[in-house]
Amino acid sequence: QVQLVESGGGLVQAGDSLRLSCVASGRTLSSYAMGWFRQAPGKERERVSSISRSGTNTNYADSVEGRFTISRDNAKNTVYLQMNTLKPEATAVYYCAAGGFRPGINIATRSAGSYDYWGQGTQVTVSS
Repeated sequence: QVQLVESGGGLVQAGDSLRLSCVASGRTLSSYAMGWFRQAPGKERERVSSISRSGTNTNYADSVEGRFTISRDNAKNTVYLQMNTLKPEATAVYYCAAGGFRPGINIATRSAGSYDYWGQGTQVTVSS
């Protein structure tokens, strides 16, 4: 079992930055690929970014490419999502997720349903 706890959300203005953190406990995070997802009211959960076990491979949704950066510190069992130049459409609950995918799999194609563990989410609200 892996427990994930997100933090770092809040209310910011458009153009501001936030850094989300996701701390894992229970098992070492290096055994899992990690993803950040978000869900806005009335919308489906969507993938924002994902990162491979080692951190070598990262990928992003087109809507955040160039503004968001995912990273991980396996020694601290923590994954981060640096969000810059935030837009109002980024308002959502952000979730981190851990996936025990086999090494070498294309994590960019993994859907939300294929991840094994989820955090409780952290609210991000961007005002215009």
